[in-house]
Amino acid sequence: MPASTRHLLLALAFLVVPAILVAVWLRGAASSLNIAPEAAADVAIASASEEGYCSQSLKQILRRVASACGLVQGQARGCKPADARSVVALAGKDFNAIFEPLADRARIIQFDVDATALDDGARRLVEQTWSDQRGASFFFVVARASTDGDPEYNRDLSDRRAHAVLEHLEQTFKDPDLRKEVGLMWLGADFAQLPEEFCTWQRSREGECTVKDINRSAFVAWIDCAI
Repeated sequence: MPASTRHLLLALAFLVVPAILVAVWLRGAASSLNIAPEAAADVAIASASEEGYCSQSLKQILRRVASACGLVQGQARGCKPADARSVVALAGKDFNAIFEPLADRARIIQFDVDATALDDGARRLVEQTWSDQRGASFFFVVARASTDGDPEYNRDLSDRRAHAVLEHLEQTFKDPDLRKEVGLMWLGADFAQLPEEFCTWQRSREGECTVKDINRSAFVAWIDCAI
């Protein structure tokens, strides 16, 4: 083969090989950018450990609450009933079912009819639940109202119940970072009413428990999931 031909082939090789490598790299980069949103979130903020209750469904709910409803971050943000269905993207029964594995971890704070004040038993159980952190980083508060009365009134009632829990925590523990660790939802009677089976969970009151009793409440729990 003439020397001129060899030189030409070598020159082409020096041009083509880098072009191929660049194309391969760009294709790989494009694939990386197309990671599913849920997977990307898991990679970005995964924690070192997770409890057995951390199903993918629960983590998706927590992720949505953290971004759409707050960690309240000093502004008392949260999700009201009008937002809840779009935020959780589940039927009420399915939303409640996600939390069933938390039966030994969560507590239910009960309120009197039309009331938002914490009684002695409620204050004690809120404090015990907060103190039982076990290294978790997300404290979830989901407040409800029974189906008695006007829907708009019940939405406001559950809002004030959620914030009553938050305010008691602030007054008791004086933790400057507390509002960065608490996520609030208030559901009124519009969404995800608790069935009577939740009466068997640890509650702030003993004795009789009906569907209406269990929904005059705030569900509270520390949750340690990679969200």
